[in-house]
Amino acid sequence: MKTNVKFALVVIVSTSTLCLSLPTLARAANPPQDQERAQAQSVQKDQKQKAEPGPGKEVGRGGADIGKGAGKGAESLGKGTAGAAGNLATLHPGHAAVDLGKGAGEAGKDIGVGTGKGAAKIGKGSAKGVGKLGKKIFGRGGKDKKSSDVEN
Repeated sequence: MKTNVKFALVVIVSTSTLCLSLPTLARAANPPQDQERAQAQSVQKDQKQKAEPGPGKEVGRGGADIGKGAGKGAESLGKGTAGAAGNLATLHPGHAAVDLGKGAGEAGKDIGVGTGKGAAKIGKGSAKGVGKLGKKIFGRGGKDKKSSDVEN
């Protein structure tokens, strides 16, 4: 009986984590491209801009978000399990099942949210890193581009 409950709990948590993280990953992989945003960005380049964090910091913050989500999930699962154990000790199996279900549900939600946020930040940081690497390899996007066009 105990293995069935543990197995069901693992299935619920992993399924909810996957379901919650898929929309975030799909959104981060295909950001919308429109001309208004590109024009607004070119206008803002003349003004002082706040420096964005580098790719390493983005990836690090993503890992931190995943860790926070796992911590909150473990806390929720622990609270639910403790409540269920207390209800089982006082011979209230119905309440114990409710507490265990709530704890598992909240754990799945917390883990899913943390994983989704972390994966988005890791994807953003990785994309920045690949973009910088591509510019270094192919020499595109340099500041001297306009002066080289004038010389020719």
